[in-house]
Amino acid sequence: MRIVDLSVTIGEDTLSPPSVATRLKLTPAHRGPGFWQASKLEMTLHTGSHVDFPLHVQAGGATAADVPLERVCGEALVIDLSFAGANHGISVADLEQHAPPIRKGDIVLVRTDWSEKQWGNFPTYYVESPYCTPEAAQWLVDRGARAIGFDCFSEYCARLPDFTSEDFIIHKIILENGAILMQQMTNLSQLPTGGQRFLFFAPFLKIKGAEGAPVRFFALLD
Repeated sequence: MRIVDLSVTIGEDTLSPPSVATRLKLTPAHRGPGFWQASKLEMTLHTGSHVDFPLHVQAGGATAADVPLERVCGEALVIDLSFAGANHGISVADLEQHAPPIRKGDIVLVRTDWSEKQWGNFPTYYVESPYCTPEAAQWLVDRGARAIGFDCFSEYCARLPDFTSEDFIIHKIILENGAILMQQMTNLSQLPTGGQRFLFFAPFLKIKGAEGAPVRFFALLD
């Protein structure tokens, strides 16, 4: 089987989403004799490829330590929306036209190829990204998707000059309806489309009290 890495690369040039807009900081420490390095990492839990959990939008919601890996690992399928360009609002009509049949419990990955084109180009990556409309997010959860991933920044509000947590509507729709949100994916163009299912994995850090967690997304293809 072939591994397809679906995670973006992060480093000190990586900017987190506009809600906090902070850069990753990596501070190496060395000790001798000989070479030995142990670095300190500072970043939000929502920098680069990550998984969001209910605590992100709900007081007392489930955390990274509460959610079993079964929620984000297993068979997955791709919705190919690679035609979606900058500032395209993903609509119900888009999904009805391009989504393969979705079964209850499916892991659904929404492909726009935005990360492949614009990851690392900040703030353009966030403020000009294709985004998901609330109606489209509701359409996905209504069909029983247990986890939904995007290779773009799913929220329109990133481009607003003054937004609040209540404007992060897509997060709320997905997480408050029992699904898991997976963000900043890439390389979805390397996955099969047309409803063909494949094995997908999103192993995240098991952190107590964490509303999100870094992840290394990957798929296994025959």
